Amino acid sequence: MPRTIFLADMNAFYASVHQALDPSLKGRPVIVGGDPQKRHGVVLAASYEAKARGVKTGMTVYEAERLCPEGVFFRPQHHLYLSFSARIINIMRGFTPLVEPFSVDEAFLDVTGCEKLFGPPVEIAKKLKKRIREEVGVTCSIGIGPNKLLAKMAAGLQKPDGLTVLGSEDVPARLWPLPVRELFGVGPRYEHHLKLFNIHTIGDLAKFPVKILKKRFGVYGEVLWRCANGIDESPVDPDSLERVKSVGHQITLPRDYRTHEEIRVVILELADLVAERARAGGYAGKVVVLSLKDARFAWLSRMKTLPERTDLARDIYRAAGELLARHWPDGWPVRMVGVALGGLAPVKMEQPTLFGEREKIKRSERACDRIRSRFGERAVFRAASLTKAGVRHA
Repeated sequence: MPRTIFLADMNAFYASVHQALDPSLKGRPVIVGGDPQKRHGVVLAASYEAKARGVKTGMTVYEAERLCPEGVFFRPQHHLYLSFSARIINIMRGFTPLVEPFSVDEAFLDVTGCEKLFGPPVEIAKKLKKRIREEVGVTCSIGIGPNKLLAKMAAGLQKPDGLTVLGSEDVPARLWPLPVRELFGVGPRYEHHLKLFNIHTIGDLAKFPVKILKKRFGVYGEVLWRCANGIDESPVDPDSLERVKSVGHQITLPRDYRTHEEIRVVILELADLVAERARAGGYAGKVVVLSLKDARFAWLSRMKTLPERTDLARDIYRAAGELLARHWPDGWPVRMVGVALGGLAPVKMEQPTLFGEREKIKRSERACDRIRSRFGERAVFRAASLTKAGVRHA
């Protein structure tokens, strides 16, 4: 039986969340990322009004401010984006139980067989877009296809607020003329290697001998060839979140940090963010990863396995601090710090400690989560963030 798959992609999601919360921002350039006061960090999201002025994801906040001085800048507030994402997923589940979140702002839906309840696929998509717009306040582009790949490609063909149907028969005319870089799964590195084979468009890749691709790129060579031909049998998996591997956060510092004392302040702030995101998803992890980059962009990443899973900032901070002391010389400059929690598993039952110390800490951290969720990121934070080394709330 032919499948009907949707990919719903929220348009400029982070920026749209802030516009939804403050209607006065509608139609104004909104930019999310870094710290505009300190002029460091990169742009994570920009509204379409900001994009029209040249602002792009990944550019520095300083560049964005220069291109769009009238822009409204926000620091990332991940608890808001997770909350909005959860509301959107709940709306999607009103149409089908087969919903697979692909990222915080994208999800696949398998609506095969739902026509008798909600009408033809295009009508279902229109109803879904209408509910998300009216109930959440953000717009989305929806791609419709016979598989996840074509749905994903279709969603990117018309933005913002688009609705595109892409069938297998449309692949030669609509996908093959596009640059190979626009094929899902082809990054800059693969684009470079494919061009060495004179493969410049998706059509070039689709017509290239698959045996040569497999010999050069292994199994992934055949995957790319199948994608170029619109072939994808992967199911929409509503349990995919149960296999989330890690949550993490990193920040580019406004200057070189040279002492462990300074770097530990940033690690503590990042540990709070990572723990908050893990708790928001209902996860605990067992592997702490510390990543550091110096002013010359030399990169170091080390991990530590904990004796038991945790979602506490205290545990993440301690483990990352041990990695710092063991692997990074005190006095060597640091320009970027990243902390991640891996080996995630859903939190189900917890063994209480003898004197209840962990329970007290967990209640305290969860109380801070609720306060930030209601009153904003600056409502409660650690005193260390008020020092010169603090970057999260300074």
